Amino acid sequence: MAETTYLEAIRQALFEEMDRDPNVFVLGEDIGAYGGAFKVTDGLLAKYGESRVIDTPISEAAIVGAAAGAAHMGMRPVCEMQFIDFISCAYDMLTNYVATARYRAFLPCPLVVRGPSGGYVRGGPFHSQNPEAAFLHTPGLKIVYPSTASDAYGLLKAAIRDDDPVLYFEHKYLYRRIKEELPTGDHVVPIGKARLAREGKDLSIITYAATVWKALEAAEQLEKEDGLSVEVLDLRSLLPMDDEAIMATVKKTNRVMIVHEDTRTGGVAGEVTARITEQAFAFLDAPILRVTAADVPLPYSPPLEDYVLPQTSDIVSVARQLAAY
Repeated sequence: MAETTYLEAIRQALFEEMDRDPNVFVLGEDIGAYGGAFKVTDGLLAKYGESRVIDTPISEAAIVGAAAGAAHMGMRPVCEMQFIDFISCAYDMLTNYVATARYRAFLPCPLVVRGPSGGYVRGGPFHSQNPEAAFLHTPGLKIVYPSTASDAYGLLKAAIRDDDPVLYFEHKYLYRRIKEELPTGDHVVPIGKARLAREGKDLSIITYAATVWKALEAAEQLEKEDGLSVEVLDLRSLLPMDDEAIMATVKKTNRVMIVHEDTRTGGVAGEVTARITEQAFAFLDAPILRVTAADVPLPYSPPLEDYVLPQTSDIVSVARQLAAY
C-alpha cells in the first residue's frame, strides 16, 4: 500500500464515514469549492453535494450552533474551524450548551469540531495555538489529539461515531510531514486509550501531538549518547485520559517527564502530574519535570518561535537532569 500523509488520512476518514452513514455531513468556512484552508476537505463537495458539504459564514458560534441543532435531530455533523485558534469564538456554545445538552435535556449531541492546531509553522499568535486545556475541565466533552496518520484516521472515525461531542485537534505541522501505511479494514482507534510510542526502562516521557516526534528524536539521541532507555507514551486522548497507561509507565521507569507544546501554566501537564501524584506517588524516584512552551503569545519570528516552543534539545537536557536524580 502507498503511504498516506496525516492530512490525507483525515480526508480519507471523512470520505469513508460519509459513505458509511448518510447522516454525516461537514460544515465550515471555505470547506466546499475551496476544499478548506489546508485542502483537508478537497473533493468532498464534488462527491456529496451542497446539502452535505456546507460553506458557512465566518462565525464559529453559528457553525457549532447549527451543528448542535442538526445533531439533536439525528444528524452527525463535523465542523471545521479554519484555524483552531478561533474555536474560542464558539467557547460559550461548546461549554454552556453542547457539553450539557445530553445531561440537561436528554438531547443527542453527536458532533465533532475539528481544526488545524499548533505551531512550528511560523503562524504567529493567531494561527498557532493549542487551546485544548481550555476545554479539559468541561464535563460532557471528549478531546483527542493524534500524532500519527493511522491515529488521525482511526480517531476521527471514532469521534464521528461517538454519541458525545468530540473536539478533534489536528496538528498542522504534521499534515504533510508524517506518512505511513494505514491499517486495512475498518480501523477505529478507541477514544480514551493512550499509545506506547516507544518502550524503555530508565525514564518515561508522556506527551501528545507534534511533541511526540520531538520526544522520539530525543529518546534516540539519549540512547545513543547517554545509554538511556527512554519510554515515550503518546496520550492521543486527553479527555478521557488513559490513567491506566500513565500509571503503568510510571511504575515501570520510576522517572517521568511531561512534554507538550501548549503553554506551561494551566497546561495538560499539570493534570497529568496531579493524577500521578494521587495514584502512583510511591513509585517515583525523582520529581516530575515538564517541558512546555513558555507563557507568552507565540511570536512570528522564526528564532523566537523556536525559543518559545519545546525543541528536541530541551527534552534531552531535562531528561538528563531527570536521569541524574
